[in-house]
Amino acid sequence: MDPFSKDLLQNKTVLITGGATGLGRAMGEKFLELGARLAICGRREEVLKQAAEEMGKPGYDVFYKSCDVRDPSQVQAFVDAAESRFGSIDVLVNNAAGNFISPTERLSHRAVDAVLDIVLHGTFYMTLEVGKRWIEQEKPGTMLNIVTTYASTGSGYVVPSAAAKAGVLALTRSLAVEWAPYGIRQVAIAPGPFPTEGAWSRLSPTPELEQKMINRVPLARVGKPEELSHLAAFLISDYAGYINGEVVTIDGGEWLQGAGQFNELAEVTEEQWDRLAEMTRRGK
Repeated sequence: MDPFSKDLLQNKTVLITGGATGLGRAMGEKFLELGARLAICGRREEVLKQAAEEMGKPGYDVFYKSCDVRDPSQVQAFVDAAESRFGSIDVLVNNAAGNFISPTERLSHRAVDAVLDIVLHGTFYMTLEVGKRWIEQEKPGTMLNIVTTYASTGSGYVVPSAAAKAGVLALTRSLAVEWAPYGIRQVAIAPGPFPTEGAWSRLSPTPELEQKMINRVPLARVGKPEELSHLAAFLISDYAGYINGEVVTIDGGEWLQGAGQFNELAEVTEEQWDRLAEMTRRGK
């Protein structure tokens, strides 16, 4: 059952980073159903190509281009190509992310950079590239940032992600004021546990950790991709035109159960951390 009119996003061009997999793809599929044109990017061209082919049903317009959001020149090239294809951009969804669990004292500077470069720098680079164009073109637009519930509270064992997402949250709220006179609106979604193939294997690599995650949620379940997609569709639509600088939490009440999504990992032993680190490296 779809709560929206099929033309909710008609004639809107939406850019999604990390749009070929996981929640990025789920949002993209919903936006297409509601009439949007879609441009997706990611680092793996073969994954993008397959996703675009699968998403591009008759009447659905999907463009893809490989882009590492950590590289400003690639960001510029992607936005250039999307503008050339569609003529204009109406919505930017900053969804690309990277995260894994680890005691902070075990991290190297490279591990810290791996998360901060994608989440904070990548979001900032994409925001600047699109925002500057909108301002120069005197064109209104909407930016949707995917943050986390612990962007406000912090959380142990995912400290680079917590710091980076807190920066994205500050960016959202800051530009909501600064860029509002240009007609540029800022919104964000803070998801709780939403299983995706890539992130879930790094954040809940064992059945025991997965169950601990679910036990924290008062609704006693994880989120469904369509629940987040419906929220995103509303926030980028004209019906949400007076929502600016707001972060909407969708987590089944988890953060109210106890701030810090990964704080209970204090119970994990050193031997378990060694095994988890090996599993994370193998992507399982």
